Order: sequence, then C-alpha cells, then structure tokens
Amino acid sequence: MRHRVKRYQLRRDTAHRRALLRNLVTSLLEKERIKTTLAKAKAARPLAEKMITLAKRNTLHARRQALAFLMKEAVVQKLFSELGPRFKERPGGYTRIVKLGLRSGDGAQMAMLELLGAEYKKKIKKSDKEKTRAKKTA
Repeated sequence: MRHRVKRYQLRRDTAHRRALLRNLVTSLLEKERIKTTLAKAKAARPLAEKMITLAKRNTLHARRQALAFLMKEAVVQKLFSELGPRFKERPGGYTRIVKLGLRSGDGAQMAMLELLGAEYKKKIKKSDKEKTRAKKTA
C-alpha cells in the first residue's frame, strides 16, 4: 500500500529523477540561484536543505554523505566551508522559491530556487553616468 508516500515523480523513472535532482541540487549549491520549473524546484528544495543540514554538522561522516549525493567535489568544499557556517544559527528554511510566470514555449510555471542571502552576493556595477563622473574628477 502507498499510504502517506508522497514524492514528486516528475514523469521520469527512478534513475532519471535521481540524477536530475542531484544535478539541480549541485547547481543550486554552486551558483546559489537556479531557474527551473516550479515542480522541479519543489522537489529539489528538501534535498538541498538536507545537504545544508549535513554541512552544519561538519563531520567526516556528513562530508562523505554529501560527496555521495553531490556531483562535484568543489561544491562539497564550498558547502562545508562557506554555506554550513553561514546557516549555523538558522534552524531550517535555507531556501526560497520565487514564482516567475509561465514559460513561453510550453506554458510551464517557472520558478527561481535560491539560497537565503544570495541576493546580498550581487556586485553592484557602476552605471555609465557614475563612470563618466569618476573620469571627469580624476
């Protein structure tokens, strides 16, 4: 019986779905923000939060569990050195899903899955007016 067994199947078989979600979570932790469909974002969110919880523990066993799931060793290094300490005091809820509207090709609901605090990582570029002012004063 399938009582209380709920997961997103995403119209894929088990191996394809697992590979898709591993790639999504790896990309999210690497870039801190990804744009995907709403269903895929909702499916990847709990797995990403589980990886960050592993990084908060910061043990050898947790690192090996993360290496078994994530696709790149550099992402595991970033997870344990930057993201784990960043969310150390937070009890959960490390990600945010922002709905973006419909995709023009097939009308799928699009969403942005991002880590909290990713908006502060943006580099503010000087506008053209500020650049010309800086040249004039120099």
